[in-house]
Amino acid sequence: MTFNDIKALVHGDTNIPPASQHFYYNTRVITDNSQTLEQLNIHEGDMLGMAVQDSSGIARRRTQQDASSQQAARPPHPQRDEGRDVERLRLHIVGDPRMLEEVRREDPELANAANNKDQFHALWDRKQRQLAQIQAEKEAELALLNADPFNLEAQAKIEEMIRQERVAENVQKALEDNPESFGRVIMLYIDVVVNNVPIKAFVDSGAQTTIMSPSAAQNCGIMRLIDRRYGGIARGVGTAEILGRVHSAEIQIGSYSLQSSFTVMEGKDVDLLLGLDMLKRHQMCIDLKENALRVQDEKIPFLPENEIPKQLEEHMLEDEPKIEGPGGTKVGARTGTVEQHGQCVVKSGGNGGGGLEERECRVNSQDHKSGLHKGRSYPGIAASGR
Repeated sequence: MTFNDIKALVHGDTNIPPASQHFYYNTRVITDNSQTLEQLNIHEGDMLGMAVQDSSGIARRRTQQDASSQQAARPPHPQRDEGRDVERLRLHIVGDPRMLEEVRREDPELANAANNKDQFHALWDRKQRQLAQIQAEKEAELALLNADPFNLEAQAKIEEMIRQERVAENVQKALEDNPESFGRVIMLYIDVVVNNVPIKAFVDSGAQTTIMSPSAAQNCGIMRLIDRRYGGIARGVGTAEILGRVHSAEIQIGSYSLQSSFTVMEGKDVDLLLGLDMLKRHQMCIDLKENALRVQDEKIPFLPENEIPKQLEEHMLEDEPKIEGPGGTKVGARTGTVEQHGQCVVKSGGNGGGGLEERECRVNSQDHKSGLHKGRSYPGIAASGR
């Protein structure tokens, strides 16, 4: 295959004229296009470089510079058009309560300024300048890294930048197409009675044995039955002390009175964890379609969110590592819970019945550098205004 053939293939794929294609190998420009790869001692796996250079490029650049100068001398009509687009967006936000609520969730600062024309326009311009500055810095950094394509460290940085962009796009896509995946999954609890004492049991098919906390064992009156020969240390993500084992105690699940053994262990945030030993022994089935635990022919409904203990979930959220999400949000690394950047104060219901909790959040709107979400469609604004 000659270089004339290679140029024809490149022209068919890229529409670059053969006359504008200049190949080089080992820093040497190839001038004789009739030579073959074998004649030039080019083997499989070798790298060829191609530069695109057109003789009319200088004239074309001068024409573009002249056009830019003439455009700069004209009145700034695009700026006025952009201003009208921003004003249409502001009026649309003010006139549409649903749009206003959506913008308030995405950017509270922008929503609060919607009723003031001058403040809204100034805030919008500031956010656009911030976006342009971030984009310019990113492009400058990318150009600097691309200056030396054979620098392994620079290529590694480019790869990491591309990876981070893909991760951000993936998170944004999930937020728009599958937002429920960022919500908390409600744990499975049922009401049981242990030694005539009501208790809420956490159903966990991933636990090998049924576990009870020392406080629950004390309340149920079975601390005196602990066989401390079965004590020890449980090791997993952390460590916890096993006080011992209660070999047999009565537990009532639904209408069934059963005998169960309990491993009493410290460091648990639940009073009773119903493990796989009890589930298999009595052929219990977790029926998520019916939202119930089936024991033989009886269905025991799982507790609703307002009736389950809050200590476990609050402890999980407090200790859960967070990663940066879009728009200044924080995403839980384990539960996927999305939190706005700010402080949240949890207030329990004051009716004494374990009602729904009230969350009061103060969002730091200054951290919302990206303004409205990228990729989301907002009516009333042209593409040039974004």
